[in-house]
Amino acid sequence: MRVIVTGAASGIGAAVARGLVAGRVMPGPHRMLLVDRDASGLARIAAELGQTATPFVADLADPDCGDAIAAAAIDAMGGIDGLASNAGIIAGAPLATMQVADFDRMIAINTRSTWLIAKAVYPHLVAAGGGSIVATGSISASQPTPPLGAYSTSKAALIMLMKQMANEWGPDGIRCNTVSPGPTLTPMTAGGYADDDRRRNREAGLPLRRLGAPEEIADAILFLLSDFARNVTGVDLLADGGLSTTLMSASGAGSGQTKAG
Repeated sequence: MRVIVTGAASGIGAAVARGLVAGRVMPGPHRMLLVDRDASGLARIAAELGQTATPFVADLADPDCGDAIAAAAIDAMGGIDGLASNAGIIAGAPLATMQVADFDRMIAINTRSTWLIAKAVYPHLVAAGGGSIVATGSISASQPTPPLGAYSTSKAALIMLMKQMANEWGPDGIRCNTVSPGPTLTPMTAGGYADDDRRRNREAGLPLRRLGAPEEIADAILFLLSDFARNVTGVDLLADGGLSTTLMSASGAGSGQTKAG
């Protein structure tokens, strides 16, 4: 399988690339175009994975990123069968004080880049007889997460974008899905969990009582890329440790307590 992986220098993206090389979920051989703006990190992961992986440095905030990535993929792999659109940024700021440039950058990288890359690879997927696009969403897309208002908005838009693609491109044999992680320990989130008490409190609120690992999210992405999910499209697969099931218990509802009226 010939796959583009964005955000591949670390975290979930690197785990997807390693999973492809290891043949987890999908037996190989596979070829990859690994995309990230972190040139040094990208070089390290590409060197680790060997000749099956080609690094390509790109800023996904650039409106021309899609065409450049598609061209690089064709040059490196001769065709495209799948896209794991994983690159993203996260930053906290109250919506009342957030700057327009910061909001726009969040949307550009977390939402627009997936559309631009998917649009650019679309004719190549059609030429290959179909394919699979998987984007990394977030549980924050469905659960407001102050002070991550712009991040939550960008991920909610991403999930709807993928559902729209699933409907429009399904007749072409192209499946489009998302995987939405819950709290996951990656380089992007490590700072937030550096405090042991804060991490334990977060884990205590999860039914599985632990943070997710990048490899666990990667395996869900690999499943949706693979033929095991050949009849699955337009789906947001939650890989959140059960967080989405805890709303009622977190609010105290259903606790058995009663109050006199």
